[in-house]
Amino acid sequence: MAGNITNTTGPITSCLSKLQSIHGLFAIYKKKGPTSADVLNTLKVTLLKEAGEKNPNPRKRKKQSLKMGHGGTLDSAASGVLVVGVGNGTKMLSTMLAGSKKYVAVGELGKATDTLDATGSVVLEKEFEHITRSDFEEKLKGFTGDIMQVPPLYSALKKDGQRLSVLLMKGEKVEAKPARPVTVYNLTLQEFKPPHFTLDIECGGGFYVRSLVDDLGKALSSCAHVKELTRTKQGQFTLEEHALPEEQWTLEHILRTLQPCVEAEPGGKKPPKADT
Repeated sequence: MAGNITNTTGPITSCLSKLQSIHGLFAIYKKKGPTSADVLNTLKVTLLKEAGEKNPNPRKRKKQSLKMGHGGTLDSAASGVLVVGVGNGTKMLSTMLAGSKKYVAVGELGKATDTLDATGSVVLEKEFEHITRSDFEEKLKGFTGDIMQVPPLYSALKKDGQRLSVLLMKGEKVEAKPARPVTVYNLTLQEFKPPHFTLDIECGGGFYVRSLVDDLGKALSSCAHVKELTRTKQGQFTLEEHALPEEQWTLEHILRTLQPCVEAEPGGKKPPKADT
């Protein structure tokens, strides 16, 4: 599933047919600001316009001319690898949700927010001067391996069909979801310059970096929130080698990096929805 189509001169219908014949996975770079859904819609519009469609509407669910989905939500404030499934490749996205991911997170001690990241309002301030690097590294050991984690209230998880974050913004009362098992494969402190610190994280599906940082702050007799977050790897896709920047969201570049479909195993359970 690779090739160069820059010299395609056929009619518009053949361009669209070429686009619709792609089936597999690839990765794009999500910048800070837009939601993962917004980024996916922008990608769809870009590709459909390249194929010759006028005024494409990617949000229209009926009679979609291009089937596409992403394999794990990144928060609006986060950046990095966003895996995309196209055509029958959307059936492979469950493996991306459940599989290994890597993040670099910059946290800030001494302040907790309602969203557990820098987009929220500060709800608590505590001293942090007592925390040493050795204290921090010792506490990290308790957050490695198979652990229990409570997802943040502001998340893509749903109640009665609506996202918790949407319900909260409407002013409705939302109860926290129960703690659930997650796996942390590797967790290291890369930099410690209080109040800021940088973590390298490798985790499995259903894991929230924001919850980790919040729990770490509490474990250190203080509080903390995520200041910056970047997903550097998801499955086999890395930020450096595979994530296409927006100027490369073209059929040519996608064909160069596409991982073709493989038949999914039947009867697989749906993995937990997650992410940052």
